[in-house]
Amino acid sequence: MDASLAPALSAQLAIEKRLDTLANNLANSRTVGFRAEEVKFEEYVKQSAEFNGDPTSLASAGTTYLSTDAGEITQTGNPLDLAVAGDAYFAYQGANGPIYTRDGRMRINQAGQIETLTGKALLDVGGAPLQIDPNGGRIYVARDGMITQNGVQVGAVGLFAIPATAKLTRADTSGIVPDQAAQPVIDFAQAGVMQGYVEGANVNPILEMTRLITLQRAFESAANLVQSNEHSLTDAIQTLGGTS
Repeated sequence: MDASLAPALSAQLAIEKRLDTLANNLANSRTVGFRAEEVKFEEYVKQSAEFNGDPTSLASAGTTYLSTDAGEITQTGNPLDLAVAGDAYFAYQGANGPIYTRDGRMRINQAGQIETLTGKALLDVGGAPLQIDPNGGRIYVARDGMITQNGVQVGAVGLFAIPATAKLTRADTSGIVPDQAAQPVIDFAQAGVMQGYVEGANVNPILEMTRLITLQRAFESAANLVQSNEHSLTDAIQTLGGTS
């Protein structure tokens, strides 16, 4: 086997996986609170008689992970739009427990429960749904998440910090679920709530498009190398077999 064939095939598989993640990131570049998906690759060096004893570098299939970089904050003036300043997350009730998100667009249902635009209950620091008077007038949300209505404190939006070592799994469109327990934020000097703002996706469309074009060209180069190897192998078989 040509020593260049295995690395070329390895490169194609790795590039294909990265192309899929880039395409998904671009498709959600305008999705509020969306976390971009990245891929981490590792290099393997194989040395065997198959490659004439020479070391051959191969790429792993790649491990995906979610980026925790912040997205762009935009002011809306809507009192039910919330954003997080700093490294923390809101939480809403999922089917199997809390789901964490940077999408703070909220609404108040007829029962007075504060919920996401998809109808999931927003949680306080203790993990309980937030309840207010639906006819009690405008609400004000302080940096520490405290909700005030008609000058009376009626609850507090929960902010949660996720351990840096946690593996994140996507839930819904903009939600995430960590494999380690999130902790309530108690130091609001480093993180807090911003009322009247929303956070966009942490995707740079121009950068992602540039990466997409570069990877498409790399994929084509690897494909051409594989095709060239196939032609060489076919020619060799025909020559050894005495056919033309």
